[in-house]
Amino acid sequence: MTAFRYRALDTSSRETNGVIEADTRRAASSLLRERGLYPIDIAGIGQEVTGQRRRRQRKLNEADLSLLTRQWATLLASGLTVEQALAALTDQAGSQSLRQLLAGVRSEILAGYSLRTALDLYPQAFTPLYRASVAAGEKSGELARVMGQLADYLDRSYALRTRTLQALLYPVIVAGVALAVVVGLMTFVVPQVVSVFQHSKQALPLLTRALIFSSRLLLDWGWLFALLVAGVFLAGHSALRKTALKRRWDALLLRTPLLGHHLRILDATRFASTLSILAGSGVPLLAALEAGRQVISRLPLADAVGIAGERVREGQSLSRALGASGTFPPFLIHMIANGEATGRIDELLDRAAHLQQAELENRTTALTTLLEPLLLLLMGGFVLLIVLAVMQPIIEINTLMR
Repeated sequence: MTAFRYRALDTSSRETNGVIEADTRRAASSLLRERGLYPIDIAGIGQEVTGQRRRRQRKLNEADLSLLTRQWATLLASGLTVEQALAALTDQAGSQSLRQLLAGVRSEILAGYSLRTALDLYPQAFTPLYRASVAAGEKSGELARVMGQLADYLDRSYALRTRTLQALLYPVIVAGVALAVVVGLMTFVVPQVVSVFQHSKQALPLLTRALIFSSRLLLDWGWLFALLVAGVFLAGHSALRKTALKRRWDALLLRTPLLGHHLRILDATRFASTLSILAGSGVPLLAALEAGRQVISRLPLADAVGIAGERVREGQSLSRALGASGTFPPFLIHMIANGEATGRIDELLDRAAHLQQAELENRTTALTTLLEPLLLLLMGGFVLLIVLAVMQPIIEINTLMR
């Protein structure tokens, strides 16, 4: 049977759409008529994933993909076939796009293709790591176990991203409020207060004159400054699409104190998790290294993995090949070396990934804890300067009156 996506009219002439399974398009039309629907358009989902429609395929977020993989692994472990598991997942899919995606994969399975081949038609939804792990699970006959490992990896990745965003949320809110307060004072409060001193013949203090100049500058040209900031941001984002510039930018970030170490551990954690899953699934080491390289965000680290892959191809051990670059944390290199010596590289890589993720969470918590009072002090400093600039002329006038 093949999955078809349809648009039809019901008995009230209201348009409806969905997915239906049938042997042919004519059979699908007959089934719709039996349900009291009048077909407008019927198209095979397998045909829609070609050309431009395939490129527009929606990308699954980490939460959806993690939940889908966990349910998939559970269904497979209960004894269902891949086709039966996909049918169950399609029935309970919460969104129309996800239902169409799963129906399309199932349609390819029913046509005789492997699960890996079916997933390859949806590269936006399923990452290279995901597809490589599925291929290894199919080859080894342990697809349920591999899917469970994938679900664990996706859960950890999503949890790390969520905790990081939650930790940064409060500092971002504080910074936004501080900026709004300072801009409000400079554009509304300061002009009304200092206008009293401008008509007097008294020479204003330097701090007050600087405050008046800054306030006028912000009122007259603030819009231009905002446009310049937005333009610089967009130009930088566009420039970073060029590989050479992105490589230099990433190298600069990795050399930055505190931030560079944090980014290095983040990519090392992703790399270790990927290599652990693929190595444990029986994927050849060179193929696992290529998949691990694709999950690394910083190009200097990805380049180091590529060079290490060439050295492994020449017969060098993985720990020596990665250690020669000097870009990965020594802890990870030692764990890989221990894994190679004991034959438990997948287990030790997984342990290294867990420990590095714990370190990342601790560092993120510590950095945000320090950032919050620093932002408050910075905002307080700006407000203090404004208050001093306004109070100095008043104090001098009171002094002269005495």
